[in-house]
Amino acid sequence: MRIVCIGGGPAGLYFALLMKRQHPEHQITVVERNRAFDTFGWGVVFSDATMQSMRQWDPETAEAIEVSFNHWDDIELVFKGRKIRTTGHGFVGIGRRKMLNILQDRCLELGVELLFERDVESEAEFADADLIIASDGVNSRIRNKYAEVFQPDMVVRPNRYIWLGTNKLFDAFTFDFQRTEHGWFQSHIYRFDDTTSTFIVETTDDVYKAHGLDRMDQQQSIEFCEKLFSGTLDGHSLMTNARHQRGSAWLNFGRLICEKWSHFNGNSHVVLMGDSAHTAHFAIGSGTKLAIDDAIELTRQFDRLGHDKAQISAVLAAYEDVRRVDVARIQNAARNAMEWFEVVGTRYADTLEPEQFMYSMLTRSQRISHENLRLRDKVWLEGFERWFAEQAGAEPAANGTVPPPMFTPFKLRGLTLRNRIVVSPMAMYSATDGVPGDFHLVHLGARAMGGAALVFPEMTCVSPDARITPGCLGLWNDDQQQAFQRIVDFVHHQTPAKIGIQLGHAGRKGATKLAWEGIDQPLAEGGWPLMSASALPYLAHSQTPREMTREDMDRVIDDFVQATERARDLGFDILELHAAHGYLLSSFLSPLTNRRTDGYGGEHAARARFPLEVFHAIRKVWPEDKPISVRLSTHDWLEGGNTPEDAAIFARMFKEAGADMIDCSSGQVVKEEKPVYGRLFQTPFSDKIRNEIQVPTIAVGAISEADHANSIIAAGRADLCAVARPHLADPSFVLHEAAKIGYDAQPWPKQYHSARGQYVNNLARAATTAGKS
Repeated sequence: MRIVCIGGGPAGLYFALLMKRQHPEHQITVVERNRAFDTFGWGVVFSDATMQSMRQWDPETAEAIEVSFNHWDDIELVFKGRKIRTTGHGFVGIGRRKMLNILQDRCLELGVELLFERDVESEAEFADADLIIASDGVNSRIRNKYAEVFQPDMVVRPNRYIWLGTNKLFDAFTFDFQRTEHGWFQSHIYRFDDTTSTFIVETTDDVYKAHGLDRMDQQQSIEFCEKLFSGTLDGHSLMTNARHQRGSAWLNFGRLICEKWSHFNGNSHVVLMGDSAHTAHFAIGSGTKLAIDDAIELTRQFDRLGHDKAQISAVLAAYEDVRRVDVARIQNAARNAMEWFEVVGTRYADTLEPEQFMYSMLTRSQRISHENLRLRDKVWLEGFERWFAEQAGAEPAANGTVPPPMFTPFKLRGLTLRNRIVVSPMAMYSATDGVPGDFHLVHLGARAMGGAALVFPEMTCVSPDARITPGCLGLWNDDQQQAFQRIVDFVHHQTPAKIGIQLGHAGRKGATKLAWEGIDQPLAEGGWPLMSASALPYLAHSQTPREMTREDMDRVIDDFVQATERARDLGFDILELHAAHGYLLSSFLSPLTNRRTDGYGGEHAARARFPLEVFHAIRKVWPEDKPISVRLSTHDWLEGGNTPEDAAIFARMFKEAGADMIDCSSGQVVKEEKPVYGRLFQTPFSDKIRNEIQVPTIAVGAISEADHANSIIAAGRADLCAVARPHLADPSFVLHEAAKIGYDAQPWPKQYHSARGQYVNNLARAATTAGKS
């Protein structure tokens, strides 16, 4: 085949040498617009895993890189006058120029043609090519030429950064955070050769402009950074190799994804690779890794399907299918890390202590978890766990064991929870006329015995017409109250858990079938009239609710108050007001469901007016020493709906009204929503509200193991974790997770204690068997 790589960066060069190595008969050319030894970056960094992959595919190139790179395991934080260091992270740093020269030399050795100082305007200049590799970078002319095919999506991020170097040699990947009168700056520093370290300085656009950096030239910017980071530079100067740029050398990162990666132009197959296809923020140092992995995967697919022109279409389709998944995973992690640095000054730096700040920084991408940190640096993590436990007021066990973060106590007003795990309210649709029965006693009692600190029944409705389905719980009459008393007493007298109640009103989502008969589908008979913020049906064929009148509002407030008084008399430990998921109070908060033109629609304050009236009314009759949480949909997942920014505004309003905690869910407001699911996908919303609004939060959503909960709690992204479906599958979820992570101090019910040893032994036996297989 005739292959032309347009762009002589890592992607194009490495693919060229791999293909030539695998099949020397290919005629391969790499075309680069710059001179052979030109480069405008400093060092590049990638992981030990990337090096292992390179060793497998071309040991000669890997060996040449290994003798030239700098390897380090340590990460050091410089923050608030402290230096904290942890090890076991495994990075490789090498000068960009050195790496390109190694790849160039290997290409020449294998017979790849290299053309320098040729600026390619169009791939049509290589009409004889069977395959064009568009590896011409983030501003790819080839990609832009076929923009309607590739459909690139470029988002320019708000932070400003400047890429510099220094002759001071650092022995760890160093992050230095410095506060000025206008805000925070951070530097990302790593050594990449015997004489030089990369030194990236980053800040928000507001801080950048407040210091006048937008009006400074490069030299003035360098002098500013030298002064700011003088303590870390220790007398060394900063350098730039971007003198060719006019004006400021400060940049904005552009996040790029493409809908399609390949195209047949009528003559040649064109495929995107490296930064022309996707970008990953330098916060996790994965741009070079992605380029290398692209080259490897495309080569792998040619090896699998055949090095023949007839197979190019199939090869490119398979390449894109495989790489799209991994790139999305890396980009998600890079986005998380990038967003952490974008908000670090307003969210974390002023409030977190250095120990927790370090943990938050290390886990910013959500790829590194609590137990992963233990594998990397057990000594550091155990020291952090001791610190965290002390802050939470946890005493070590008799054998000296320190509880992991999820097993530390949490106090809110007069309520103390023995750990951080909550059984989330989950609709069971198993009540009769709102009355809880034997099912609810067993369901909640089993999970209270299973180790959770707090259990919630499903949303309990405040009136007959507040129900979602005929099977929903209610608390508007004596029969219901009497039945609930049995459950509350069991939890209090037979378990160490606490029990809460979540009060709500279904609004326009009411009068529907039981979930297993057709979720959200309207009842064919036996329904009841609905009301909502506006007269908008949930589904096109749903019952249209009436727009609430002031009289309706007064009656609903009274219903909430009476239900709260009953919950108070029952002895529930915490009350949660359900203002999420498109139910009645949520329908007022979202502009998608609130089209009112009176004092209850429009801006945030007006949309929150009625939900706050309900909150104030129930707070008055709920005991002063018992907390109230509010569940919010922190993202509507549809254009025109509430975003996390809107949710933060509402969270502040509820906090100021007296709410003790915000339960951070999302979605289910409108059926047309387009949520983006994934592991811990709602945790960032909790993180934002907790650390920007300074109110305790509950994280919920795809939290399925102790490692998840420990990571969330330890980083300060939430105070509690509500676990739903895993508790349905395993009532003893908390007991079992404690055993899985080796936490021996978690007590089991005395009646079940004999089973604990067997369970732990079975885990050990399974681990041994897995290790041998």
